[in-house]
Amino acid sequence: MRLRLLIGVLALAVLVLGLGFPWLKTPLLLALANGLAVAGVIVLIRAGQVSFGNAMFVCLAGYGAAFMARAWQLDALLLIGLSAVLAALAGAVIGLFIVRYRGIFFGMLNLALSMVLFSVLGKFGAVTGGTDGLGFDRPTLGFVHLEREGFETALLVLALLMAIIAGWVVQRYFASVSGQALAAIKTNETRLEYLGISARRVFWGGYVLAATLCGLGGSLFALAQGLVTPEMGYWVRSGELVFIAILGGSGHALGAFIGAFVFEFTKLYAAALLTGAWQLVMGLVLLVMVFLAPKGVFGMMTRWLRGGRLA
Repeated sequence: MRLRLLIGVLALAVLVLGLGFPWLKTPLLLALANGLAVAGVIVLIRAGQVSFGNAMFVCLAGYGAAFMARAWQLDALLLIGLSAVLAALAGAVIGLFIVRYRGIFFGMLNLALSMVLFSVLGKFGAVTGGTDGLGFDRPTLGFVHLEREGFETALLVLALLMAIIAGWVVQRYFASVSGQALAAIKTNETRLEYLGISARRVFWGGYVLAATLCGLGGSLFALAQGLVTPEMGYWVRSGELVFIAILGGSGHALGAFIGAFVFEFTKLYAAALLTGAWQLVMGLVLLVMVFLAPKGVFGMMTRWLRGGRLA
């Protein structure tokens, strides 16, 4: 019950801040987009694996949304759905061989693939816009033409609904047979195979889910900015997703969004107060969290949440 109350309060706070302070809409949208992508990283951490290249799915979905918006002028809802499907298909194909690896090999192979994508997007400028990126006009939302302020408000509400639904889906997945098997990969993969369950198949399902969540985040990011660049798939972006997962805590899907909001607003104010040195502030924040709260911000809240039910 307390967890549901916390989610309700956080959702209400997002709406109040977004409607009361229009200049906060973009940071809130970016935080929600990051939260969706980080939820995908948390799915992989559930299996004991850390990917340093999941930003490639964010980037693929973002560019997919940009290309479709420029070519067919699709509605924003269609762009989000089709971009998520594109990321899921990419995850399904890449996952066929990537799930064979564990540990540092898994992390570095994802990183290598993301850097290949980054290089391709940067080199083929005639198609992708190169390092300058690819811009597109503001699409309709719900097949209604909206001005910028109305579009951002509607997109914020949509992003918030997507975050709530995605968090619920991830938690349901963790509680399912497949989710429990995914967690068993971390603890005892050999015993899982002895039970007749294919660890690779289970991990492949989790990998596709993670790619889909990253795709949702990437499409939202593209729509919020109206511009996509190769930096969306750069290794630094993948590192930020892992950073946010550690910051928020990987024990629950809510940790992804809490970490994303803390990261986005810490970066926002640190960049304003310490121009050019905000990375130093973020590094100090991470060090403090590792030593004082290794389970992240959500982990700090679990004692209070135990007064009710966690799920």
